[in-house]
Amino acid sequence: MSSIVDTLYELKYNPFEFGAYLASFYSKLCESENNLLLAPLVIPLCSHPFFLLKLNNAKPNSSIFTIFGGETMLNTERDNKIYGGFSWKPHQKKIVHQEQLFDLQERIDGFQELTEQSIQYCLVNDWLSVDEQSLTFRACDVSNSDFTNQKSAEKLGRLFSGHSVVEIYAFLGVKPR
Repeated sequence: MSSIVDTLYELKYNPFEFGAYLASFYSKLCESENNLLLAPLVIPLCSHPFFLLKLNNAKPNSSIFTIFGGETMLNTERDNKIYGGFSWKPHQKKIVHQEQLFDLQERIDGFQELTEQSIQYCLVNDWLSVDEQSLTFRACDVSNSDFTNQKSAEKLGRLFSGHSVVEIYAFLGVKPR
């Protein structure tokens, strides 16, 4: 039974799929020092069902504070339809986004190996390059790339642009490893 579960997990979470998430993220992230420390955040945030929905629906004026620190009011039937797939308390009127980050550190730790494999896949395919002096990843020429752009990862890259690595980790309440 365990081997079936492991196989299904590997089918869903594999570096061939999530390599595109990292390449998309770094293609939209403004260059900053030590940005390779942001790689462990991409898969846990983009695969989280609630934040995947929030990232896909992010507007151009959204910020990390509105996506990860705001609240979503459940006022209408449409709101309940959109967010109804999540387990909420009965008669809950708002979703506090910070509460959805409670397991982020565990998700980062759990996806560490997948993140490393996805980075290797991106480097082999020339989707990313590494600047060892400033510890940064750079997206390679995307016109030659054969990966499918991932909208949620691109929007995450835009949200993180303009913020330092320390500021992002502090806001999300996690520690880099």
